[in-house]
Amino acid sequence: MSDANEPVGSGSSAGGQETPSAAASGETANAAEPAGAASGRRVRVVLVDDHRMFRTGVQAEIGQTERTGVEVVGEAADVDQAVTVITATRPEVVLLDVHLPGGGGVEVLRRCAPLMADAERPVRFLALSVSDAAEDVIGVIRGGARGYVTKTITGTDLVDSVFRVQDGDAVFSPRLAGFVLDAFASTDAPPVDEDLDRLTQREREVLRLIARGYAYKEIAKQLFISVKTVESHVSAVLRKLQLSNRHELTRWATARRLV
Repeated sequence: MSDANEPVGSGSSAGGQETPSAAASGETANAAEPAGAASGRRVRVVLVDDHRMFRTGVQAEIGQTERTGVEVVGEAADVDQAVTVITATRPEVVLLDVHLPGGGGVEVLRRCAPLMADAERPVRFLALSVSDAAEDVIGVIRGGARGYVTKTITGTDLVDSVFRVQDGDAVFSPRLAGFVLDAFASTDAPPVDEDLDRLTQREREVLRLIARGYAYKEIAKQLFISVKTVESHVSAVLRKLQLSNRHELTRWATARRLV
């Protein structure tokens, strides 16, 4: 269950979504020594995900500072909370979900651009998402994230990824690494869909849900907006893409593998 209005802070519990695979399968975290414990290094991290149970699982898996070297200094469940907590705590790394109430991970990146550009104390972002959709991966990388891993990652690998991002490395789940290289290096097709680029992040979210067959009321509930606002976004999408109705919109989205 989403909990976008919950207070921000560490140590939340309840909610529902998968946790990293090591936690989900009951594996012990001591199977491999994380990078931080081996080197004595420390890294301050903020968790941004709209599912409380997932944040709790990540905190339990990687947040034992003496063992992993990771100190979780804050949590957030939506875009506004994320920007507030990141600005206040100035972590070295943010673990960022792609789909968030309030505009998604791309909006967090946009609003935190000055923090990423700070030469003295840069805040770096690592996307941690259940999605491996092309538009999600490319969107957050274009937005400034240093990497993208999926939620099937083990706790030990996630700790290693956090430290690598802190060092300025680019980190991707193995299958996504080749995809990202192809997307940005290919000379056969442009990396940017100009039609899709006309849409705001929220319009893309509405587009995706419409194409999946959601009713306006369901979209409004999922995105924490009014039905009237959903209708306005749909009208804007149809106008920008020069489409006539939701059936054409669904075909358009399906052709681009956005569904």
